[in-house]
Amino acid sequence: MNPDLELSQFNYELPQELIAQSPAARRVDSRLLHLDPQGALHDRQFVDLPSLLKPTDLLVFNNTRVIKARLLGQKESGGKVEVLVERITAATTALAHIKASKSPKPGSRLILADGAFAATVAGRQGELFEIEFPERVLDLLDRHGATPLPPYIEHAAGQEDDERYQTVYAREPGAVAAPTAGLHFDQDMLARLAQLGIAQAFVTLHVGAGTFQPVRTQKLSEHIMHAERYSVQPETIARIKATKAAGGRIVAVGTTSVRALESAAPHAGASGVIEGDTRLFITPGYKFAWVDALITNFHLPQSTLLMLVSALAGMEPIQRAYAHAVQSRYRFFSYGDAMFIESAKQ
Repeated sequence: MNPDLELSQFNYELPQELIAQSPAARRVDSRLLHLDPQGALHDRQFVDLPSLLKPTDLLVFNNTRVIKARLLGQKESGGKVEVLVERITAATTALAHIKASKSPKPGSRLILADGAFAATVAGRQGELFEIEFPERVLDLLDRHGATPLPPYIEHAAGQEDDERYQTVYAREPGAVAAPTAGLHFDQDMLARLAQLGIAQAFVTLHVGAGTFQPVRTQKLSEHIMHAERYSVQPETIARIKATKAAGGRIVAVGTTSVRALESAAPHAGASGVIEGDTRLFITPGYKFAWVDALITNFHLPQSTLLMLVSALAGMEPIQRAYAHAVQSRYRFFSYGDAMFIESAKQ
């Protein structure tokens, strides 16, 4: 990492009204800002994406599934609590963020979902609480939880969010935030890409609430990145190697796919599934092992994800792209429009 990089270099002014509060009528109806390898910008529609890809490209998607991670309730003593499950650690245990007027102590019980069940605070790991549930965590969340919309979306999660804050190919439950670049794809688009001979592969990275945490240090070299669980299957590694050998591009769908791919790359010689926790922090100066291009949404000012896209495309082109997106009134963040970034090295 460049030791001189500072947080203030990744700021931009965003009018509040450009933060998308709801998804487009159809998944593919969003706009697409194309940043080409020469650094030129092109205003397109997401439906134009197939024309920007080549039959030698490999699209890599994150197939994590968003769980209904938010639970409301109260402490046994009566104070209100909000529980956001960050990671399921075993069938009946999880690590969670707890919002309450006073932090619950180990051994205290939480009465959740209008008294539907009680959970016990078993201990603490840093900012997270260890919670024991009376049944399988996933089953209880499915029945009583709410889709954990990001903090900048102002409405409570409803039925539309349960469907639209989830990719159509979501399979592995465990994320508490959506891999939002994937929200633009519907089944027709996936079929069209397949018909054009553009191969598809999957990784899994369970997006954590840490993705929304602000960077609190002015020097990026002092920032401690949050951990997220990932896994990459042997067939995906084989497809990546075949694509590279044939001179094709690895096109990551979303920054979470980038993190999974780049975390797995040093272990590509291993047999079996590559998995673990990643704290990979990608900033300008990073040398990408596998990723050549990226489909992504627009990211928060001063966020680690804005730093990642700046590493791929260059800081100046990204600053220009974001200024253009604001001026052209693109829609920002999870339910917003998309970018297609082709690395300058292509």
